Amino acid sequence: MNSDRQPSTVNRQPASAPITGFKAYDYRGRIPSELNPDVAYRIGRAYAEFLKPQRVVVGKDIRLSSEELADALSRGLLDSGVDVYDIGLCGTEVVYFATFSESMDGGIMVTASHNPPDYNGMKFVREESRPISGDTGLQDIKRIAEANAFTTPTARGKKFDLDVKRNYVEHLLSYLDIAKLKKLKVVVNAGNGGAGAVVDALERYLPFEFIKINHQPDGTFPNGVPNPMLEENRRSTIEAIRTHKADCGVAWDGDYDRCFLFDENGSFIEGYYIVGLLASVFLKRERGARIVHDPRLTWATLDMIESLGGEAVMSKSGHAFMKDVMRQADAIYGDEMSAHHYFREFGYCDSGQIPWLLVTQLMCESGKRLSELVGERIERFPASGEINRKVDDAKATIKRVQDHYQSAARSVDFTDGLSMEFDGWRFNLRASNTEPLIRLNVESRGDRQLMQTKTAELLALIGGEEAH
Repeated sequence: MNSDRQPSTVNRQPASAPITGFKAYDYRGRIPSELNPDVAYRIGRAYAEFLKPQRVVVGKDIRLSSEELADALSRGLLDSGVDVYDIGLCGTEVVYFATFSESMDGGIMVTASHNPPDYNGMKFVREESRPISGDTGLQDIKRIAEANAFTTPTARGKKFDLDVKRNYVEHLLSYLDIAKLKKLKVVVNAGNGGAGAVVDALERYLPFEFIKINHQPDGTFPNGVPNPMLEENRRSTIEAIRTHKADCGVAWDGDYDRCFLFDENGSFIEGYYIVGLLASVFLKRERGARIVHDPRLTWATLDMIESLGGEAVMSKSGHAFMKDVMRQADAIYGDEMSAHHYFREFGYCDSGQIPWLLVTQLMCESGKRLSELVGERIERFPASGEINRKVDDAKATIKRVQDHYQSAARSVDFTDGLSMEFDGWRFNLRASNTEPLIRLNVESRGDRQLMQTKTAELLALIGGEEAH
């Protein structure tokens, strides 16, 4: 932390209007009405005022507004006496990596991930890539930025270019036993976001044939915003798998902190079923290790962890909560069914590159197709996938659902929203932390018809409008 650049004066500017866009875990706003260079500058000053760092990493995604915003953010940090280490175009996880691997005091990524093109935003971490969320500083940063009163340092910070690409790629490869890899044909869809550059850097080390679609970074997003959670955005990946008779497919969101997998038939695999595969990889490497999971869908994960002698630890959904629980439990791996995967050796942070590398290695080692690796789990624990509804009053809706099922429930849990278990099925219903939505997940033990019936029953009780 910064101890040798004590402030000499306080620079008070007229207080600004409220800065909208601060969410539970990050900042996202529309360009330029909510987020513009002035707002980015003041957020940089406020981040420095709150954290008092000495060295901060700054990275940016491929959006057309990102360079101007990253420059303004950096000026705010520099004017606060902070040294800025610019790592250039990258994904969010590269900011995480640079922050913990280079022993920085913090890191900021300029990105809006899978939001529309006229949005941008920022994700913030402190030392060791520990997250800064609404409960641990984001509201303080918002308040300081709005007040527009900043201390003036005795010396302005300095700016450096930092290249961590080689070390980052070496770290990704450290999860693999390359000698065990075999030739696979893999479709990769970067969605014109940033993941293509990482695939290119890894390609020389892997015996895979890559079929690259929407590969070049393009902030105009000519093929749609990179969000594989939307069914219409999966079509190009599915078509390429079938056309090229590929072994699997991988698609990423814009800042590639999430990856989504498709089997050799082009079937989209819910993130829930990838969790068990990755848990099995790590538990075979470290028997008895702890695995962190969220409460939305749990039975398949718990079954895998218990069968391999691991210890399951539940966390509230959301990357800030997951990372805190990962550290507290010293867990080797953690997951959310939303395709965020966390790794102890990656600073307890989430990566969208490590998961697909581990899955392809598992395919090579087992000699099984991806559909075979997940098929048994899908049959044993069929799930609805996450269903979103817009409702007028999320709290009242959840209470109505609880009252309806209370008498029949075997267990009720409020770790994250409402989880209720019954003979043969369970569900989780929770309000979104980032959007005005309510989210439903339903699963059963080997009874797809029961799962579908209960899902329809719950949706009728919940009401509201369908939402992505």
